[in-house]
Amino acid sequence: MKTKKFIASMLFIGLCLVSQAQTNRNSKPESDPDNLAKEYFSQIMGVAVSATTNTKLYQFVYEWLGTPYRLGGDSKRGIDCSKFSYELYDKVFNTSLGYNSRNQYSQVKTVEKNELKAGDLVFFKIRSRSITHVGVYIGDNKFAHASSSKGVMISNLDEPYWRRYYYNGGRLPEDNRTLTAEIIKAEKDNKLN
Repeated sequence: MKTKKFIASMLFIGLCLVSQAQTNRNSKPESDPDNLAKEYFSQIMGVAVSATTNTKLYQFVYEWLGTPYRLGGDSKRGIDCSKFSYELYDKVFNTSLGYNSRNQYSQVKTVEKNELKAGDLVFFKIRSRSITHVGVYIGDNKFAHASSSKGVMISNLDEPYWRRYYYNGGRLPEDNRTLTAEIIKAEKDNKLN
């Protein structure tokens, strides 16, 4: 993990130096730190710079990469797929989601695969008739999720495994961005019982 952070730090410093050199060469009076962050996350996550529209989203995903999978987990010691999407929406979009993938699916408007935008949810039916897995789309056919075998990672929707089990994409309606506290409390109470 320390090696990963060291390499990421070195890449970030390199990007800063390249950006500064380009800024000086083009004699632009100021650099755009947002563009620098977009370039950095684009390289780390394998997503085109033009697709990195939400820096906060990519920073959240980056900070969780490598977190182990734990069914029912909700921390960096271990997390499952629906809790990962729940935490991401809570921290990045200040929006509450349900606690399981089926409940999250009931909250979204379906979106065609070719219409997905960064931050949309992607749902899978893995060897089941019901939804069993959820991830968060980050652009260029890639999504972040908590895999039961490798923990939090980035995968490609075009990989045969994910293409086979892909069910649908979903986007929270703008007018329904947050659930009421009563619904969330009821979900927690039901989960504990």
